[in-house]
Amino acid sequence: MASASATISSDPAADAATRPLARRFRDLAGRGQKALVCYVTAGHPDPVRSRDLLRGLEDAGADVIEVGVPFSDPMADGPVIQASSQVALGHGVNLSRTLDLVHGAALDVPVVLFSYLNPVLTAGPDALTRAAQAGVSGILITDLPVGADPEREQWLGGGPLDFVRLVAPTTPVERMGAIARHGSGFVYLISRLGVTGERAEVPPELPATVARLRGTTTLPICVGFGISRPADARAVADLCDGVVVGSAIVRAAGESVGAATALVRSLRAAIDER
Repeated sequence: MASASATISSDPAADAATRPLARRFRDLAGRGQKALVCYVTAGHPDPVRSRDLLRGLEDAGADVIEVGVPFSDPMADGPVIQASSQVALGHGVNLSRTLDLVHGAALDVPVVLFSYLNPVLTAGPDALTRAAQAGVSGILITDLPVGADPEREQWLGGGPLDFVRLVAPTTPVERMGAIARHGSGFVYLISRLGVTGERAEVPPELPATVARLRGTTTLPICVGFGISRPADARAVADLCDGVVVGSAIVRAAGESVGAATALVRSLRAAIDER
């Protein structure tokens, strides 16, 4: 398998349209397909099986894989992902070992590093360059709202990785546009308030929320938080460009790599059957 890493250019403002995430969404749109974005925690259930899991997700039909960097205080995450983070930390997995894991998996699909700000800062000023060299295409920081720290936002947005931004369902339209303008790759729309985790239904207000965001940006829109069943993935895929599934996959990975890849195959089939 060849790496899907972004080309590291001496010009950090290189055209985002040539980067792996843009190419992936463009190819999917050309085939009339929607992206399946799969989240897993690096080092869970252990470093060896974590690498096998990444490869298994790609084989099962993931279009983009979000790799969570374990963190000791994951306040935005629900109990499943919090527990997986603690397991990974117990195995000594930090950002550097996460990058080793991504590099060793050598995936063909784009990888987005999913992290709180502290682990990235702790890794040093060359963290983004090392991530790109390891095969990472994008980065998403859960606790850095637009305008909170312009200097660090410029560092993240001006480097070799796409800077994926989060939009909450209660975000006013004007701020939705500002968030999208400060991001690249795709926009991650949170389907509901609260922490990550599996839910029983798709929020009824989601179509209107997607429509508001769609009016502010040309970036692909991926929806996540609470999507766990094939039927939910199919319904959400009708509204947006990609579906993000995390907690359900992490829970299945705690059982076995086979259980997680079987779930992803069922999600892939449901999205493609729209």
